Amino acid sequence: MKLDTKHLRYLSNEDWRVLTAVEIGSKNHEVVPTPLIIQLSNLRGGSGVHKSISTLAKANLIARTQNAKYDGYRLTYGGLDYLALHTHLKRNALYSTGPCIGAGKESDIYLCAPPTAPNPPSKTSHQHQPDEQQCVLKIHRLGRISFRSIKNNRDYLGKRQSASWMYMSRLAAQKEFAFMKALGENGFNVPKAIAWSRHTVVMSLIEGIPLRAVKEVGDPAGLYSELIEVILRFAEHGLIHGDFNEFNIMLQTRGEDGAKADAKGEAEQSSLSVIPYIIDFPQAVSVDHADAKSYFDRDVHCIKTFFDRRFHFTSSEPGPYFEEAKARAGGRKKGSCKRIDIDVEASGFSRQMAKELHKYMETVGVNVDTGVTTDEESSESEEGNDKDGVPSENVDPRELLHI
Repeated sequence: MKLDTKHLRYLSNEDWRVLTAVEIGSKNHEVVPTPLIIQLSNLRGGSGVHKSISTLAKANLIARTQNAKYDGYRLTYGGLDYLALHTHLKRNALYSTGPCIGAGKESDIYLCAPPTAPNPPSKTSHQHQPDEQQCVLKIHRLGRISFRSIKNNRDYLGKRQSASWMYMSRLAAQKEFAFMKALGENGFNVPKAIAWSRHTVVMSLIEGIPLRAVKEVGDPAGLYSELIEVILRFAEHGLIHGDFNEFNIMLQTRGEDGAKADAKGEAEQSSLSVIPYIIDFPQAVSVDHADAKSYFDRDVHCIKTFFDRRFHFTSSEPGPYFEEAKARAGGRKKGSCKRIDIDVEASGFSRQMAKELHKYMETVGVNVDTGVTTDEESSESEEGNDKDGVPSENVDPRELLHI
């Protein structure tokens, strides 16, 4: 679904109250009855509510369901987008949205400008403006590809079954924001978590190169060791990334003075250092999770396989192994470093929420390590596309970079 903000500035306070009423009603109703919308919006007179409903329906923010047993409306993804953006604007978290710079099976990523930026971003501005003048809006859209599976598996959320896509997208965003914030506070190279609202997260823009687009590196052994150490550091802080692969690793090149080099490496090649940044955390789990070992082994296997295939590098050292990594949780001396999984749970993202999100992904058939639904995974692999719709192994060599 494309983010269309052209109606945002024209909505009145009454329109926002009606849209919020539909959102509240969606917690217990797949189709929110019109009388309930009138009641929840708390507006005087029904004529004003019906006018707002008409305005919202024309903008595709709510929709009337065909063949419903009663007169009512459902909230669309566009409506949820508007509510999240409205909250970000009121909290002064962003100034404007720009072009889509990434689209996956379960999320869309847009370039945006924070309130301090003098000009809104353009299609080329993200390559030239400094970091503090740019940020990223990530919109989680769980269920966008897997509505058929959701329809057949609606009995696991109880009262929330009518709005499962909305609730789960919110959980994914809340989880990513909480983990990203905690990781940044503990010295990990991750995007800076700026704000969270509903199914969206505002974060800093990482000006780097995705590892999947890199053809050669000057020191593959050094980069491999650094990435393996990141996996172990995650475990030391009580986390397993769960999707640690070339799609979720950004490489940023810096000169000896610490200044960033561009994608072509304007600084001398020999003086450049490569700094990996890790992104995408909705699937992260605790080292105490029942499937933590399989996720940890998969993370390690993905890195080993990619370095062997792309850089023809194979480490002579075995492992690392989950048992050793879990033993480091909390620090080599117990309690010497924070358990981020425990801190995040204490901050409000409960273990029950994590279970619901994990069960949802399994129920709707989402392959956690690729983000592709199982009923579409085979067709995607046949076409040779990665999870963002970009050819993976068949990438044009001219698009691959040397570091």
